[in-house]
Amino acid sequence: MRQFGFIVLFLLTLSCASPAGQGEMNMEYARWFGISGDTVFVSTPGGGADTLQGPFKALVCMSSSYVGFLHAIGADSTVVGVSGMAFLGERPPRAVEVGYDAALDFEAIVKACPDLFLTYNVGAVEPPYLAKLRELGVRTLVLSEHLESHPLARAEYVKLFGALTGRQALADSVFRQVRERYLARVRPTVTRKVLINIPYADQWYIPGGDNYMTRLVRDAGGEILGAVPGKRESSVISLETACRYAQEADIWLNPGWCRTREQIRGIHPLFASFPVLEKAVWNNTLQSTPGGGNRFWETGPVHPELILEDLVSIFSGAAGNCNYYLPVE
Repeated sequence: MRQFGFIVLFLLTLSCASPAGQGEMNMEYARWFGISGDTVFVSTPGGGADTLQGPFKALVCMSSSYVGFLHAIGADSTVVGVSGMAFLGERPPRAVEVGYDAALDFEAIVKACPDLFLTYNVGAVEPPYLAKLRELGVRTLVLSEHLESHPLARAEYVKLFGALTGRQALADSVFRQVRERYLARVRPTVTRKVLINIPYADQWYIPGGDNYMTRLVRDAGGEILGAVPGKRESSVISLETACRYAQEADIWLNPGWCRTREQIRGIHPLFASFPVLEKAVWNNTLQSTPGGGNRFWETGPVHPELILEDLVSIFSGAAGNCNYYLPVE
């Protein structure tokens, strides 16, 4: 399951190809799917395309965000299988654990009798398990929600899940409310410089200027230091560069697994001298789950207005009770 702060979003360098069948991709923000009547069109960066009609009553979800979208439209009961059940904050009542990409439990999947197996792809080659599932008679659908750069583009996937489950009118209503609240919270002026992340596997990744997280920060009135304009993929910065950004930054966001400043200092001796460590440090771990997941990646995609609300409050220095963010003490 995609979780763990959605490392994929920051670490992987993915294709920037245009959606196939662009004329059918008729959403307001989303680039990789469209809806016409009760027909859904889905495309992928590799040129793949699929057309299907719902409603589907039994779904297997390989991403926690899919569960979040379905929960938002009251379709939890359609989920019969999940990858990484232990990480979820909301566990669908009918769902069973189906394993992970490299170790799927095909027996559990077949026994669950899904109408549709929903997954994603982070590489240029189709995952081999998809061919196996098709051999077993399981219909599959590859979504590219994780490639959408605009927060409202990801939120718009609630429409796709609405169409798949026969709840399109409700999904449209949910998205309208999210869009209105998001746009009402946007701050057009940059007032805060932001240091983001900590080293992962000894490399410090900074999201590109067109990245999902960068857009959220920018819409809240912040600037991620080191974000390359026009680039969605993450870049790796040196520790020396991070030190320079730490001098400029007003706020440090998303310092990995760290919940205290002492934990941050323990990662590397230089971090103790970062001026930003003595300023505002916030992590998106408020809604961590008992199993080690994070609802920031489960429900955040369908409710970016709540993330934006947090960031606006943090940047204004008036943060009280947040939805997803927690101060690092």
